[in-house]
Amino acid sequence: MSLLYCRRILFFILLFLYLFSYPSWGAAPKKPPSLCSIPYPSDDSVEWECRQLRNNETLEGLFGDRWTDVARFNRVDRRHAHAGVSIKVPRVMEEIRDFTPMPLSYPPAEGEAKFILVDLSEQFLGAYELGRLVFSRPIATGEAGNETPTGEFRITAFHRHHQSSAYFIEDTDIPYPMNYALRFHVNRMGVSYWIHGRDLPGYPASHGCIGLYDEPMQQTYYHYPRTPVLEDARTLYEWVITPLPDDGRFRILKEGPRVLIVGEAPRVVNSASK
Repeated sequence: MSLLYCRRILFFILLFLYLFSYPSWGAAPKKPPSLCSIPYPSDDSVEWECRQLRNNETLEGLFGDRWTDVARFNRVDRRHAHAGVSIKVPRVMEEIRDFTPMPLSYPPAEGEAKFILVDLSEQFLGAYELGRLVFSRPIATGEAGNETPTGEFRITAFHRHHQSSAYFIEDTDIPYPMNYALRFHVNRMGVSYWIHGRDLPGYPASHGCIGLYDEPMQQTYYHYPRTPVLEDARTLYEWVITPLPDDGRFRILKEGPRVLIVGEAPRVVNSASK
């Protein structure tokens, strides 16, 4: 047997091992997160079971016109509800109709025309008028190491088509869009914190800002979903700035709504179902 022949055999053996064993040689592939492992205080109010999404399964296909309820209950957008991800599925769907963990009334805000309450523990935001909840929405707040600040703040600026100056759309040089941005804090280092449209992966994932659904943005930059439906960032933005005119440019807002941020963002724990 020639030396050249032996080298060829060795080459194909190594190629075979590389193709079929590579994950064990390098870093392990990142597993899709289980949204069942994200604990919220309100989980105790709804009976649910954990279900892992299979290939070609979508929220719309599984739950019909109730898919928005399931998405909001899991604090996840459709782009992140894909095969391999485990979600919480209520045993009785009616229990999550118009689901909100936010209090229907908030007496400390009874004297304020507009007031925003953010509960990091629930990953939910509530908009109040004279202390009465008018709408509430799921959010994605700061990840570990980039926590969203807690305490009392106020909306001080708005910008319909804001963009990040530090972060980009994955694998591009396109600044990450922060549509319908409402600034609520500027820290001592001059870093601004905003409430704005972004991805909602189902767990705290931002660099400190507070994100709400913006499916039109996802369709523009990620081409999914094909038909945008959820526009929570726009809903909150227009509620805050009305009746002020908006020409799309950055604007300072005097005496904007007060924002109270409470609680602590959840961390992933090893629980399967409830």
